[in-house]
Amino acid sequence: MDDVALRERIEALVAEQRRLLDQSVGRGPDEGRHERLRQLEVELGQCWDLLRQREAHEEFELDPENTSVRDADTVEGYEQ
Repeated sequence: MDDVALRERIEALVAEQRRLLDQSVGRGPDEGRHERLRQLEVELGQCWDLLRQREAHEEFELDPENTSVRDADTVEGYEQ
């Protein structure tokens, strides 16, 4: 996935996240929506991490294709 496609994926995930959050206003708990929001959070973290890896490779004149998606536990373990 190149940088443009990765940014488009991030935008699509954020849009879905916003839709789900907007749907939750004034409604009770929804386990399905909550689980999907959690999945989106993890996938967004992975996408942002991959984009940062690619940008770092490009900055240091390395091949950005030599990057990979890190597992959810690794990405979720980063400090904010």
